[in-house]
This record gives sequence, structure tokens and C-alpha cells, in this order.
Amino acid sequence: MKLASLLLIVLLVFTSCKDNKTSEKVESIDYSKENLDVTTSTYPESITTVFDAHGGVDAWKKMNTLKFTMPKETGDEITTVDLHNRYSIIEMPQHSLGYDGKEIWLQKKDTTSYKGNPKFYYNLMFYFYSMPFVLADDGINYEDVEPLSFEGKEYSGIKITYESGVGESSDDEYILYYDPTTGEMTWLAYTVTFFTSEKAKEFHFIKYSDWQTVNGIKLPKTLTWYNYENNVPTTKRNDVDFTNVILTKDSKGVSAFSKPANAEIVK
Repeated sequence: MKLASLLLIVLLVFTSCKDNKTSEKVESIDYSKENLDVTTSTYPESITTVFDAHGGVDAWKKMNTLKFTMPKETGDEITTVDLHNRYSIIEMPQHSLGYDGKEIWLQKKDTTSYKGNPKFYYNLMFYFYSMPFVLADDGINYEDVEPLSFEGKEYSGIKITYESGVGESSDDEYILYYDPTTGEMTWLAYTVTFFTSEKAKEFHFIKYSDWQTVNGIKLPKTLTWYNYENNVPTTKRNDVDFTNVILTKDSKGVSAFSKPANAEIVK
């Protein structure tokens, strides 16, 4: 009798719970109609502050093509980059240097030899120019570090490192220093490990202080390299200017970056 009574009680409780569940109203949410920020939520607050000061990483990721000109004594150097696939082409008076997503290629326009390392240079200036947004790439780690003090002002610091195998030189390190009041990027400290197997200890410095707004995004107008000592900037070394900047949602497609028939593959 006791067992039968226990079974009856269990059955009644189970039935009651089932009825309660079916009678409850669950509020459904149509997330397709919600304005959710699914991009910037993946970044730390400090780097998001910098992105926002330059137009926002969400706006940047809607762009497909970046083009800029670097005036030089030897003639203009015109760089075009597919921002999502990172195809690129650099047009110079005597050479063209490109990347089609698989191979780096170099084309001679006359008998002049190319001075430099094509594999190192093909995306170098794009990377410096596209700060801070290039630091929104996958495989990046962020860490707040001690501020940089220069000429009586302090700039908040964010150290950037890369997961193993990311890019040509995953051991490279960067420190982005920004104005804590405006959020604008002001300095980039960077190491170079491309030419060595050892982790670099010496930081080089670029100052970002001259900006131009292109299609809602704040991009550099001039980059200023500085001399350095004991991993801090000292005196101005040289300026590099950027003109005729185009930033657009239009995509050129991979054919615009394809290797010309007379170009050589860079090994």
C-alpha cells in the first residue's frame, strides 16, 4: 500500500509540472530586428575606444578597397589593397609589386633592378597606414601597458601580439599609444623580426598626428618616423606623406591583382 501511494504521488507531481510548463508563456525575441553590435563586442574596451575615435571598426569592415599615393623623389608610389582578402598591388615608376592571394610577384618595367626585399615590402606601408584598424585582424592579443611619456604628456598604451603562425612575422610586437582624452592614436612602437629568427628587443617609433577623414574613416595624412633610445622616441627623423586617398565599399576583384605575364614570382 505504501509503495502504491508513493507512485501515485509521483505521478500527480509529474502531471502538475507538465501542465505548468505548457501553460507558461515564453516571450520570443526576433533577433533579426534587434540592433546588435556583434563586431566590437569581441574587442577590449581600450582598443574599441581607439577604433571609435577613428570612425568605428564596424564602418571600417564595410569597406572593401583602399588606395593611396606616396609621393617620392623617384616618382609616385600608388598602393591599392583589397581590405578583406589583402590582395595588393604597388605601382612604381620602374616596377610593380603585387600579391594575388597566393603568390607575391614583381614586374620590371625596364632594366632597373628592384632595391629592397619584395616579400618584406609588399604590405609594409599598407600596414602602417591602416592603423589602428589593421589591429582588428584575427589572431591578435591585446594587453594594456604602461603609458608613454613624451614632451610632458602621457599616452595610454595597448600592446599587440600575434598568435603563432599569423602573418609573415608572428613574433612582431606593437604598442599603440593613444590620447586618453580624445582616444586618437598618437604613437606606434613596433619591432621587426622579419630578417632574424630571434625575438626583437628594440622598438621603432612612428608618430600619428596628422589625420584626414575619408568616407567617414580617420586615416593618416602624414606619418613621422622618430629616432629612439632605450625604447622611447627622441627626435624627429623623417615624414612620409599620403595623398589621393580612396576608401570605398566597391571591390575590384582578384583579377585586378593578378600577376602580369612578364612578372616573376617572389620566392
